[in-house]
Amino acid sequence: MRVLVIDVGGTHVKVMATGHRRRVEFTSGPKITPTKMVAAVKAATIGWKYDAISIGYPGPVVHGRPLAEPHNLGPGWVGFDFGKAFGHRPVKMVNDAAMQALASYKGKRMLFLGLGTGLGSALIADGVLEPMELAHLPYKKGRTYEDYLGLAGLKRLGRRRWRRHVHHVVELLETALEVDYVVLGGGNARLLKKLPPRSCLGDNANAFRGGFRLWLKARPRPSKERLVH
Repeated sequence: MRVLVIDVGGTHVKVMATGHRRRVEFTSGPKITPTKMVAAVKAATIGWKYDAISIGYPGPVVHGRPLAEPHNLGPGWVGFDFGKAFGHRPVKMVNDAAMQALASYKGKRMLFLGLGTGLGSALIADGVLEPMELAHLPYKKGRTYEDYLGLAGLKRLGRRRWRRHVHHVVELLETALEVDYVVLGGGNARLLKKLPPRSCLGDNANAFRGGFRLWLKARPRPSKERLVH
């Protein structure tokens, strides 16, 4: 099966498909709607052949559909018919952090944190994927985890203080969720000079590997899935 994988981020949308070695990307941001996104993907992939689509969405996803509008994009995502928009092809949508986590998992209990425009999170315990929404929980001084670890926090705090908060939050979540290791992904993870204990960097290409992996076999629930080993 040929799969088109779309990784929707707060600043860029990245696209790759089976049989293509290079990804294409374009700017997203607060003005991009799902209609504009689909049109831009189609324009960027003229001539590409694909049978199914995986979409990583920067927000909560339940039963393969967005539960809430994304914080960093335009409106209209909830209730949008992506299958129809892509020529009635089958579509699987998961949270973007969950899609990256799928390809980062190496067994036992793993927490994935995506340090990008926002803060993505997913937990995999003994092969079961559980997308999480930790970003907007309260953290410090009336601000959320995302306010400190997301791009806005990086700009407000500066790299040195931002790094300290990344280490602190990883320690808090690692203890609270009783995980064996933490994978740090997202574009800003590369800014960490030193990784927290029991942590490793994720590969940015894992979003695409996870998107391809969604179609390896049927799964009963997009929000809680048994991984292929």
